[in-house]
Amino acid sequence: MGEITIHPQDLDRLLTDGTSSRPRTISYQQAYVDIAATHYGRPVSEILPLLHAAAHTAGVPFTEDDLTGQAEAIRAGVSYELRVRVSR
Repeated sequence: MGEITIHPQDLDRLLTDGTSSRPRTISYQQAYVDIAATHYGRPVSEILPLLHAAAHTAGVPFTEDDLTGQAEAIRAGVSYELRVRVSR
């Protein structure tokens, strides 16, 4: 399980929010879903750079351990649990 702390105004960078009027690129959540759909069963070494790029693009501060855990979950086709803490 991973854990991330994010400011309320940046929450839509992490999670997809159809009600947000702020223009932005794809959320990390949507990027993760897309990567998981196309890279299930692929090596972690192939998935990890994609997750790094998605986190960088979305401006989401994941640790290397978090991204590796996510890549392993995608490879294995299992859920990845993420605890999100919203700070003020």
